[in-house]
Amino acid sequence: MPKRDLLKVAVAQYPIGDPATVAEWREKAAHWVESGAATGAELLVFPEYGAIEVAASFGGEIASDLQQTLAAVSGLADEMDAYYADLARRHGVHILTPSGPVRRADGAFVNAARLVTPSGRMGVQEKLIMTPFEHAWGVAAGGPLRIFDTALGRIGIAICYDSEFPLLVRAQAEAGADLILIPSCTEFESGWHRVRVAACARALENQIATAVSPTIGDAPWSPAVDRNVGAGGIYVPPDLGLSMTGVLAEGTLGEPGWVTGEIDFVALEALRTRGEMRNAADWAQQPGAKPLAGEVEVVSLE
Repeated sequence: MPKRDLLKVAVAQYPIGDPATVAEWREKAAHWVESGAATGAELLVFPEYGAIEVAASFGGEIASDLQQTLAAVSGLADEMDAYYADLARRHGVHILTPSGPVRRADGAFVNAARLVTPSGRMGVQEKLIMTPFEHAWGVAAGGPLRIFDTALGRIGIAICYDSEFPLLVRAQAEAGADLILIPSCTEFESGWHRVRVAACARALENQIATAVSPTIGDAPWSPAVDRNVGAGGIYVPPDLGLSMTGVLAEGTLGEPGWVTGEIDFVALEALRTRGEMRNAADWAQQPGAKPLAGEVEVVSLE
C-alpha cells in the first residue's frame, strides 16, 4: 500500500538552455525546484537528458562535441546530485533529477536518473534499452531494473524508450510500483506521441499511474539535445470514478512550466479489484505470460 492516499505530482516541461557558467545552471535548477514546490507537489519530475544543458558552460569546443559533452557532464554528476539533494531538503520535496550521462568503471557511459528524497537518500535508475541515437553516441545499456520504497509510496522509473517496452514496466508493477516516472527527451512530435501512448498503455495494462516529463525547445549548440518536442502528462487507466479519459493532467506542447495532478492511490487500488475491467489481474491469461517481479531490485529510500 502507498503511504499517501493522495499524491500531488508536478512534471516539468523543461526548456533546454545554454548556461554560461555552472553557477548560472545552479540558479536555473533552484528556480525550477522552488516554483515546482510552490505548486504544492510532493514529487517533482524532471526529464531525460536535462543534465546535458550544463555542457554549454564549458564553452563551444566541448559543447559542440558529443563525446566531450558526455565526459564533461559526467564529471559534474556528483556535484549536480549533491545540489539537487540540497534543494530537495530545503523545499521538503522528492525530486527525480534530470537524467544524464554517467561514466562506469569500464569507461562506458550510461544514462542515469536519480530519485532524491528530502532526507538526502538517493536511488539511481539507469536506462536499459538504448535508442538508435544512443547506440550511435556510444551510450551503453545500464541496469538493473529497480523500484524504490519511499515515504510517498513505491515508485518505478522507466526512462523514455524503456517505457515503450511492456515487460519492463510490468515487472515494476508486479513488484509493487503504484507510480512509474517517465523522463523523456524526444526530437520530433512523433517521438513525444510514442512516449505518450506508451505511458497511457502502461497505466492501462497495470492499472497504475504514470507521469511524463519532457525536454522542450531548441539548443542548436548541442549535438545531443538540439531539438526537443513534448508535453508533460499524468495518466491513469480510463475508468468510472477515476478518469473517463485516463488523463489526469496534460500540458501544452512546447510550453515551459509545471504540469500538476493529484493521484488517488486508494481509487487505483480499488480499480484493480472492482473496476470496469481487470487488466492487471488478467495479464496472466496471455500466452507466454510469466511472473516478472523477481527481475526487479527493490531499493529502500525511507
